[in-house]
Amino acid sequence: GLFLYSHLQQKVRNAEALAQKYKQQQEALSAQLQVVYEHRSRLERSLQKERGEHKKTKEDFLVYKLEAQEALNKEKQDSMNRYGALSSQHKILKNQHEDVKKQLLDLQLQHNSLKLEHRKTLETHSQKYAQLQQEKDSEVTNLQDTVFKLREESKLLRKAHQEVHSQLLNAQ
Repeated sequence: GLFLYSHLQQKVRNAEALAQKYKQQQEALSAQLQVVYEHRSRLERSLQKERGEHKKTKEDFLVYKLEAQEALNKEKQDSMNRYGALSSQHKILKNQHEDVKKQLLDLQLQHNSLKLEHRKTLETHSQKYAQLQQEKDSEVTNLQDTVFKLREESKLLRKAHQEVHSQLLNAQ
């Protein structure tokens, strides 16, 4: 009985040692599990924080994208308006250019016509001037001849007058 008691006591001590060992392993595992839970909790908080930041970043990006799209659309609209205005101005200037070209052509034709007319008038005046010069020269020559004849006649008349005067004086 003593042997059985001793043997059972030995088994109880072995069982207690084993239980103690398991208890320590359980405490170690429990401590490790606690560390793992804390780590998991920190990771979940970090993940929540990251998700919140990601959500905020995504919202910021969407706002930025929307603003950029609006700015791009506005700039595109402004560019189209400027293009339309420049296109209209270009058409107006092109039409003005065509008008000015036409006016220039008309003025050049008018200038050439006037130049031709001026040349003809100049030639006509030159001919008339030459004719008048010739007539004047002829008339001057005739007048000089007439003056010469009148002087000769005047001399003769003076001479005759002198003779008549002398005869009157002699008769007196």
